[in-house]
Amino acid sequence: MFSSLTEKLELAFKKLRGQAKISESNVADAMEDIRMALLEADVDFKVAKDLVTTVKTQAVGAEVLRTVSPGQQIVKIFHDELVKILGEAAPLSLDPPQRILMTGLNGAGKTTTSAKLANWLKKQGKRPLLLALDLYRPAAIQQLQVLGGQLGVPVFAPAAGETDPVKAAKAALEWLKAQGSGVAIFDTAGRQDLDEELLAELKKVREIVQPSETLLVADAATGQQAVSVAQKFNEAVGITGLIMTKLDGDARGGALLSMRQVTGRPVKFLGVGEKIEQLEVFHPDRMAQRILDMGDVVSLVEKAAEEIDEKEAMKMAERMQSNKFDFNDMLAQMRMMKKLTSGGGIGGLLGMLPGMSKMKDMVNSDDAERKMKHTEALILSMTPKERSRPEIINGQRRKRICQGAGRPVMEMNQLLKQFEMMKKMMKNQGAMMQMASAMMGGGGMGGMGGLGGLLGGLGGGGKMPKLPPGMKLPKF
Repeated sequence: MFSSLTEKLELAFKKLRGQAKISESNVADAMEDIRMALLEADVDFKVAKDLVTTVKTQAVGAEVLRTVSPGQQIVKIFHDELVKILGEAAPLSLDPPQRILMTGLNGAGKTTTSAKLANWLKKQGKRPLLLALDLYRPAAIQQLQVLGGQLGVPVFAPAAGETDPVKAAKAALEWLKAQGSGVAIFDTAGRQDLDEELLAELKKVREIVQPSETLLVADAATGQQAVSVAQKFNEAVGITGLIMTKLDGDARGGALLSMRQVTGRPVKFLGVGEKIEQLEVFHPDRMAQRILDMGDVVSLVEKAAEEIDEKEAMKMAERMQSNKFDFNDMLAQMRMMKKLTSGGGIGGLLGMLPGMSKMKDMVNSDDAERKMKHTEALILSMTPKERSRPEIINGQRRKRICQGAGRPVMEMNQLLKQFEMMKKMMKNQGAMMQMASAMMGGGGMGGMGGLGGLLGGLGGGGKMPKLPPGMKLPKF
């Protein structure tokens, strides 16, 4: 997410390091680099120009505080302006009639995002309802029905052969009345290119549905077309918010900044992966921090609090404090890790940690998750006695365990070495107690010191890339 922009901004800010004062001469080159970084990230020309001009005006002549460098001060000014562009956090409006109209071009991911939104609403204790109004894309209705079935969410499907979106919308409202209360999500048809026919259809459908929210679902890789797409949809149907999709696969993401600035409408959600749970509520300040590689520790702690059972974490912490660590504990840690990385892989987790943007590119999430599965298979092939007393695992036992897991003996040898490394780490640092405290809000994230043990083993060779000075990884 924004990895290319983050890297280029970091290089630009480096030019100001070591300066005693921010002046027009020493800030000019950095601002030009920032402008180019924004343009290369597909940020609209006018948006990039206005942002750079504002930052430069505020920065030139500013006295540098003794405790910070000029580079840090520019980062602070840029961060504040970035937050202004990204706008304020705007919760989803669920006022009556509780109807959400999903709009956008073909390929933006409206149908999948509709299901993701239904899943999110369900987690909030709401009763979502999905209504298929895409009468043109082959299998769009069936796709929504399948996704709804997986979620246990009722789905409206138009009559077979229906080609009139207005009739389909009216039939959808009749179905909605029969369903009673619930939050209705209408998945509308898209087009490859904006045309008058599409916009006219959307206007009619919107007039019939009378939604409380009209959301524009937009692909983060839309590029320079983002501004015209956002403007036309906003003028035609009066969008109330944006959902940016495919941010996990696009290193630029400038469309987010452009669409937000041009429409003045808030970004409400981010699609960060293909899985149904990979939808994040948008927080402008946290996004600005991610773009500037400051991490997003608040979101990480929130995710941990949501995914990890407090009693389970505390029980494990007590075992760590008493210097007990066996394969049962290792398996429990891995399962905690799976929960934390379910929304975006290990790379997504590292992206929430300050200074980790480069490291997440060095860790292959697919490889790490595959190795985690292999490790879990090996541990599950052990007897209960072997899990609790690893020291009894001799050559014959290793062979039997590997046959049961379908893995080579070499992997078992690597697992035993990794286990011993983690055991020593736990004994020396009492790491799980730190983890439990941080996850439950008792001590922040700063004191957690060694995700490297597990990730190192997963990444190959037990080694991690060199960290920035003073940076510590969390331990799980």
